[in-house]
Amino acid sequence: MTTPSVRLLAYARPMRGRLALAALAGAGTTLAGIALLGTSGFLLARAAEHPSVTALTVAVVAVRALGIGRGVLRYAERLVSHDAAFRVLGDLRVRVYRRLERLAPAGLGRFRSGDLLARLVSDVDATQDLFLRGVLPPVAAALAGGATVAACAFLLAPAAGVLAVGLLVAGVVVPWTTAVLARRAAHRASAARGTLSARTVDVFTGVADLTAFGAQDRALAALDAAEADLAAHTRRNAFAQAVGAGLAVLTSGATVWGVLVLGVAAVEDGTLGRVPLAALALTALAAFEAVAPLPAAAARLAETAAAARRITGVLDTPEPVREPVLPLPAPERPVTLRLRGMSARYAADGPWAIRDLDLDLTPGRRVALVGASGAGKSTVAAVLLRFLDAERGSVTLNGRDLADYASDDVRAVVGGCPQDPHVFDSTVRENLRLAHPTATDDDLRRAAADARLLPWIESLPQGWDTPVGAHGARMSGGERQRLALARALLADPAVLVLDEPTAHLDPAARTALTADLLRATRDRTVLLITHDLTGLDQVDEIVVLDRGRVVQHGPHDALDRHDGPYLHLTR
Repeated sequence: MTTPSVRLLAYARPMRGRLALAALAGAGTTLAGIALLGTSGFLLARAAEHPSVTALTVAVVAVRALGIGRGVLRYAERLVSHDAAFRVLGDLRVRVYRRLERLAPAGLGRFRSGDLLARLVSDVDATQDLFLRGVLPPVAAALAGGATVAACAFLLAPAAGVLAVGLLVAGVVVPWTTAVLARRAAHRASAARGTLSARTVDVFTGVADLTAFGAQDRALAALDAAEADLAAHTRRNAFAQAVGAGLAVLTSGATVWGVLVLGVAAVEDGTLGRVPLAALALTALAAFEAVAPLPAAAARLAETAAAARRITGVLDTPEPVREPVLPLPAPERPVTLRLRGMSARYAADGPWAIRDLDLDLTPGRRVALVGASGAGKSTVAAVLLRFLDAERGSVTLNGRDLADYASDDVRAVVGGCPQDPHVFDSTVRENLRLAHPTATDDDLRRAAADARLLPWIESLPQGWDTPVGAHGARMSGGERQRLALARALLADPAVLVLDEPTAHLDPAARTALTADLLRATRDRTVLLITHDLTGLDQVDEIVVLDRGRVVQHGPHDALDRHDGPYLHLTR
């Protein structure tokens, strides 16, 4: 089974040429540094013998060339590697965002908003280490280390063998040990980072309610606990890196001592000169520059692996809606929606949210779907808007299966007015134009007037260009709902689904908004989902839901005359 990290590495396939070039530049940088120190040792030892200047010329030029070349190669390696990594990160972030777009809104119930933000930002950023630390340094270390061992073998084969063993220990065993020590802490640190992000978002978005109910201290204490948990796991990860760094230094020192012992013995035997000994010793010491980054990279990669699991957790989340391979042509108006025995739920092993629903939405017909919270009303809206597929029964649009149309084509004729509309931190004009980007000013005024929002807009100091603040902070709840209704009217769908349009409003505002929306949607096909029964005498049919099932249906006058669930809701 492919691991999450390997799956993410596959996204770098288009960048493999750049990554190969970066690896070669990295190996060249390391080799230049090793050769620089080895040549410097040769130069110093040879100069101590007081030869002619001519005998040192090649070494002097080599030192200068290697010093300059090392800087140039390092710049090239960083430029190419980071360019490739950032390109892959950009592609990965787009993939995650598009997946979230397909999952929203019905498929996001298992995630908290703050945790999703951490996955999209922090976890995706962490995956750059898969390329910058997980691929390039090991490849560069293998190339540079192999070349160094081969060069040392020409001077003294036994010393080259000791160096090879030392490099293998420092480049394989020590990083593996570091990764083992860091794996659990890294996994928990990634999850703790998501928890901290989620709690931070909860505190900032709910600060008014927390203050109103005196719960701010408890919320801040939970936030402090999450931060302390993340700090503890981060310290454990740092401990693993410290252990790795210490073992790498120990291995490097032991290897250099071994090379020196063998080199000194060779000098005494006359098989190696003193000048080559200096070059050999310093080359062995410099060779560990190739593997020095690997223990820290291994610890970091353990955290990156945890981030990769969280990212693939989003990418592997089942989509709540199946898009057809060959969608039907966009439906023509007028449209008719029919539900027969429709049942739906949000998870394959979860409870049924709606069961065996029959419903007709013919042109010009207005139907109200009522019931207590949790009765399944919003699930019906999610199915009609193709945010969720029906699992049983049938849902047809103009006689064809709703699932055979592309989701965007369905939403072009079935529009919604959500219970909690999002208002962007922009102007009134731009927030309304979101529903119809090419709408003229006359179109905007007409939709605002139909939603009874125009008098409020004209009373503002800057009129249509008035900023509304983050999440519509400068608007009242009624004004936000009327803005959502104006958006829906501006989009001009054939079927308008109004999901709890009077939620969060006081009784007077609910009565006024209900009257206005029923007036504004006259002669339109409307599904009004509500638990507020004001004005329902103006709709053609009322369907009463209880625990996902239809328990009563009919016009207001008929339901109001019989003792039943609807009558109990009105009391």
